[in-house]
Amino acid sequence: MSTSRRKIEHLNFCAHSPVESRKRGSGFDDITLIHRALPEVNMEEIDLSTRFLGKDFSAPFMIASITGGHEDTIPVNRALAKAVEEMGVGIGVGSQRAAIEDPAQEESFRVVRDEAPNAFIYGNVGAAQIKEYGVEVVEKLVDMIDADALAVHLNFLQEAVQPEGDRDASGTLEAIFEITSLNIPVVVKETGAGISHEDAVLLKNAGVSAIDVGGVGGTSWSGVEFYRAKDRNDLRSQLLGEIFWDHGIPTASDLIECDVSLPLIATGGIRSGLDIAKSVTMGADVASAALPFVEPALKNEQEVINTLSNFIYQLKVSMFLCGCKTVSDLRDVPAVVTGWTREYLLQRGFEIDKLSMR
Repeated sequence: MSTSRRKIEHLNFCAHSPVESRKRGSGFDDITLIHRALPEVNMEEIDLSTRFLGKDFSAPFMIASITGGHEDTIPVNRALAKAVEEMGVGIGVGSQRAAIEDPAQEESFRVVRDEAPNAFIYGNVGAAQIKEYGVEVVEKLVDMIDADALAVHLNFLQEAVQPEGDRDASGTLEAIFEITSLNIPVVVKETGAGISHEDAVLLKNAGVSAIDVGGVGGTSWSGVEFYRAKDRNDLRSQLLGEIFWDHGIPTASDLIECDVSLPLIATGGIRSGLDIAKSVTMGADVASAALPFVEPALKNEQEVINTLSNFIYQLKVSMFLCGCKTVSDLRDVPAVVTGWTREYLLQRGFEIDKLSMR
């Protein structure tokens, strides 16, 4: 199957099938931000602006990579791009592999920059494609959308479940190291299984500019591949998708795992402005989400704007109730960690009580 055809299948399954994490979720339900009955803040004066990788944002949020690589994705990316341009937040394109294999698909990615000339936009390529095609092709992907950063996605869980997946992970770190020499920030992102502390240290030493934790809690790409396998009556892949549906590190815990003094993006189960606030308190510089914007983008730009506006207003209310005037203040809000997330972090040897003592 062509990469282009696979991309439209992925989009359709995400739009019409239950693909989210089914067990523990993102872990944000285990995080409680300390409420201030006397916030001493005028909510109308709260400043949500932030700066990330040299670019100004109206709020610490991005629409995470969703799609591209098929002609039917052009209107979807157009709606997403117009919305982020109006709202002043960032966006990532889907994997640009399809454009490497078929230049006719480039327009499905270029449309994002065409419609969002001032927005922070990151390009997107798999680590396997870096190894296969080399730095020169990666540079073309950056130029294709005049990207502000390049995301290298790690999706080996999906590749392991996918019948046509690339299961050769050897040399991945070396390939990442090679492209950090490019004159653009390199973000390494997981796609739903999280990044351990051990791997975060390796990535920092390799010279990456930021980490997108991409933890468990949002879209399960193992789950997406389960549906693809079910349609093809591929029982082996279907079983793999079911078994590994929730495999990995939930996002809330993963923000602590990836605390290695690099900028962090919290992706994986961000479903409200309160989740954004919690992620910033847990160490993220910005948060991002994809699935909540798929259905709106299939409709029109205004639906995407409405969803973004709700997220951002919810963030402002969260900051108000914590007595925060700025995003920087939010990073100092005390938080209590309970339940499975607390148990996981303690078992991993992380100090979490300091969060409640700020």
